[in-house]
Formats: sequence, C-alpha cells, structure tokens
Amino acid sequence: MAEKSLAALAEKMKDIDFAILSTRTDGGAIASRPMSNNREVAFDGDAFFFTCADTRMVADIEADPRVGLAYQGKSGMLGMRPFFLAVEGRAELIRDKARFREHWTSGLDRWFKEGVDTPGLVLLKVTAERVHYWDGEEEGEIQVGAGREAVGA
Repeated sequence: MAEKSLAALAEKMKDIDFAILSTRTDGGAIASRPMSNNREVAFDGDAFFFTCADTRMVADIEADPRVGLAYQGKSGMLGMRPFFLAVEGRAELIRDKARFREHWTSGLDRWFKEGVDTPGLVLLKVTAERVHYWDGEEEGEIQVGAGREAVGA
C-alpha cells in the first residue's frame, strides 16, 4: 500500500471548504459542528477557522485543547470515489488582530460585520498531530510533527 505525503493529501483537500470540528465538553460528551476554512486549503498540518469568543466551542477548547477535524471530498475518475480525512490535533485560540489579517478573506464579512475589529473575534488554529486518510481502497496514517515519519495503515 503506497503512503501518501502531507503534500499529496493537501492537494486532495484543495476543494474542501468545510470540516466537522469536534471538541470534548466539560461533561465528557463529544460536540461537533461544521466550520469553514474560508477556502484556506493549503494544508500543511495547520488549519485555521474564525469564531466568537462566547461560543461553547471556545469554552471546550479552553478546558481541553485536543480536537478532531473530519473532511470529506471526492477523488478518482470523475470524483466517483469518496475521500475522507480525519485529523487529531491541538487547538490554539488566537486573539491577535495582526494574525487575523493573515487569514482574513472577504467572505468572512458576512459573518463578522466589523471585520478583524469584530468584538470577541477569535482565530482558531488546529495543529495536526495525526492524520488518517481513506482514498477509495487506499488507507494510511501520517504522524505530523518534527522527526515523525509517515506510516501506512
């Protein structure tokens, strides 16, 4: 079974705008919600999302930064095969407007009327630690981080 590189997975993700972001609640349940990456799909192990500070998701992350991301796309001839990606990682809450500007796109104005000056705006950075993929009949896992090697599953 051939192993895919993070760059190869990023190429397959280039048209996927939404992920399902999962956190663990204070009661231990898993909470999931759709999040847009705002077409910032040059995946290098980090994913970025905007949200509001007063959300349950932010409270969950403050208590436990371990999160999961799930993506689904299409692969193969005419996009007939499903492509799935599951990311396990750690979330960081960023409240720096300069960092907001690095990841801002005009489409966000719909949700955050005052742009990067929107009160309570938070940039969520998810740093992948493990990526598992399914591409048709191909499956594999990549440990992400310094000194880690890709491993086939």
